Amino acid sequence: MATLPQEPQRELRIRLKLYALRVLRLYDSLPRYGSAQVIGRQLARSGTSPGAQYREACRAKSDADFVSKIEGAPQELDESDYWLDMLIEGKYVQGDRLALLKDETDELIAILVTIVRKVKGRQKH
Repeated sequence: MATLPQEPQRELRIRLKLYALRVLRLYDSLPRYGSAQVIGRQLARSGTSPGAQYREACRAKSDADFVSKIEGAPQELDESDYWLDMLIEGKYVQGDRLALLKDETDELIAILVTIVRKVKGRQKH
């Protein structure tokens, strides 16, 4: 089952891994106490999960299996966006410091939603 040609698949895997590492570095930079840690732990979980979900989906045995495994990734990225907003609005981190990470979050969501829609469209035909 081929969902993406090999090179774009590899590029997306790399982007998701780099995204996870950026999230973890952000988590490491947060204050080690109180509500910043609560938000940080949630972000660390939701920001590292999409890469693992995508890797698993790439080993799917069918389109249905692929969709089942990958659908959570955009949801986790959307949750990450929420936690990033909380860090900004709670004034734990300056918004401009997270602008590029928020942009990458939006781009990854758009890519994954497009992939899911294409695969689901193939299933219907």
